[in-house]
Amino acid sequence: MVALIFGANGQDGYYLDGLLRAKGIEVVGVSRSGNWAHGDVSNFADVEALVRTHTPDYIFHLAANSTTRHDVLFENHATISTGAFNVLEAVRQHAPACKVFLSGSGLQFKNVGLPIKETDEFEASSPYSVSRIQSVYAARYYRSLGVRAYVGYFFNHESPRRPERHMSKKIACAALRIGNGSTEQIEIGDITVKKEWAFAGDIVAGIWALVQQDNIFEATIGSGLAYSIEDWLVACFAIAGKRWQDHVTIKSGFKAEYDTLVSDPSTLISLGWKPEVSFSSLAKMMMQ
Repeated sequence: MVALIFGANGQDGYYLDGLLRAKGIEVVGVSRSGNWAHGDVSNFADVEALVRTHTPDYIFHLAANSTTRHDVLFENHATISTGAFNVLEAVRQHAPACKVFLSGSGLQFKNVGLPIKETDEFEASSPYSVSRIQSVYAARYYRSLGVRAYVGYFFNHESPRRPERHMSKKIACAALRIGNGSTEQIEIGDITVKKEWAFAGDIVAGIWALVQQDNIFEATIGSGLAYSIEDWLVACFAIAGKRWQDHVTIKSGFKAEYDTLVSDPSTLISLGWKPEVSFSSLAKMMMQ
């Protein structure tokens, strides 16, 4: 069996690559950079050539610039929306038995602070969410043409492979340095914001559980547990043996995108999947 991973350079691509190889699946990682097969998911000629060459059993489209900023709207549209159409059309033409997975996001739903399920209402709150929503409708359309297209809606998930520009890694790295004697201060916007802190390895196991289904094609993939940024500060600085209050400055006037973002993963849990890594275990992992 063969799997293509678009976005192999990212955190999720790394853990998915390991999971698939452990199952004996040949993996072709695809990226515009890094030590992977070169390819741009927004270029149909690239995608078509890869699908024709490898006739994969699975394709996972994970590529995206995971930001809601307006200034990357064209990049996100090309990668997420056009990329989804490219993959789906190439599969329809050249590998109709292939299963296709498209990554979605909790940020594409209307968020009223309650747990979000895959059947909840979408909301076009940013260019990023617009691109995600369009890719879902592309998947639904291609399912009507016989393509087995799956969508997993991701909520916040972390791992040691996060770059330090992500809040989880920023705090973990700073706490580690401070525990080793640094006197630095870190600035954070709103520490009351609550989100999920799942482990990326658990999330990709959820992807695998979803694409094994014959009748369920969309599901939220998350822990269903919300913790605040302050909770993460407490966990990381406790490991470092320091008080976070002595090293954190709160940015005045900062407005967060949301107060709470949490999933209802009951559909996937009903299929036998569940996250294994706890919040405290993830903090320890990120601090190593």
